[in-house]
Amino acid sequence: MKTQVAIIGAGPAGLMLGHLLRAEGIDCIVIERASGDYILGRIRAGVLERVTTDLMDRLDLGARMHKEGLPHDGFNLADGERLIRIDIAALTGKQVMVYGQTEITRDLMDAAPSRGLEVIYDADDVALHDIEGDAPFVTFTKDGKEQRIDARFICGCDGFHGPSRQAIPASVGKPFELVYPFGWLGILADVPPCNHELIYANHDRGFALASMRSPTRSRYYIDVPVTEKVEDWSDDRIWDELATRLGPDAAAHMTRGPSIEKSIAPLRSFVFEPMQHGSLFLAGDAAHIVPPTGAKGLNLAASDVTYLSDALIGYFKRNDRDGVAGYSTKALARVWKSERFSWSLTKLMHRFPNDGPFERRVQVAELAYIASSEAAQISIAENYVGLPL
Repeated sequence: MKTQVAIIGAGPAGLMLGHLLRAEGIDCIVIERASGDYILGRIRAGVLERVTTDLMDRLDLGARMHKEGLPHDGFNLADGERLIRIDIAALTGKQVMVYGQTEITRDLMDAAPSRGLEVIYDADDVALHDIEGDAPFVTFTKDGKEQRIDARFICGCDGFHGPSRQAIPASVGKPFELVYPFGWLGILADVPPCNHELIYANHDRGFALASMRSPTRSRYYIDVPVTEKVEDWSDDRIWDELATRLGPDAAAHMTRGPSIEKSIAPLRSFVFEPMQHGSLFLAGDAAHIVPPTGAKGLNLAASDVTYLSDALIGYFKRNDRDGVAGYSTKALARVWKSERFSWSLTKLMHRFPNDGPFERRVQVAELAYIASSEAAQISIAENYVGLPL
């Protein structure tokens, strides 16, 4: 097979990029190691910045998102006793949209056949070749047969554990990583949310988050040591801990119910530089990971593929090589700003094992400052709603 762009990974980043390229008549093929059903079965968050909702509208795939998504004008920080509302609509003139990453993926997958986007699922042993030249190719095994795709460019949208980043020589790439000493224990339940907006809570016992997937489905998290096991946490134990950490007002409005899903997700901050080498480009989790505190993961993937699609469209339609040459520098500038915000919010809202009374009092003072300072709230709101492209 031969194409202009081979895209590895059929998560949101890969599918968004594929749709953007096909909309401009550029040939591309998406290769994915998992099945479509497996991808849709993954539970992921979905607080969408304007950059992501604009991208779905640009693709004319935003109708269900606008019908079923939940626009939010703000969110809340809690210190165990009070809620500090950050009114992002009043402070920035923008909203965020709560719409699950799974639903974004489903919209992109469903539209692929009619828009000529070829996606090959269940591709085993995916490998990249000759990425330093102008004629790279991808090999993989499908139904027991080895296949090959020749392309002008390869785009790695295959996540943190995919083969794309591994194809960049160690002498070229440099990883920056911070692994956090806790994970998020999440519970999903078919119960109404305790608040119509998200609540990020900092309590003496630790962090908690109250969020939602719909008016009737809630997603809650607490932070736990990385050594914890999900089977040691009954539903009742999680609900009790949430009620304590979220504070009395949220607890009074919290509806308990049986879990649909429970899991513990480790937290890390990670950036790989550069995000390109030769004819290979990285986008999304293949290049960077953020802790979920700032709700930036999917949104960074959307900004990556916006930059990357513009660069590739310029190359193929106008013979503009500057865009592809400058992709990594442009994308990383936004990545690091989002990493900074996610890291700082994680530091503010979590208790770290080595923290003592001094660190705790600093957190309390910072939350008090945010509650009383419009300037502090503007800074948080601007970053939460998404910095400009």
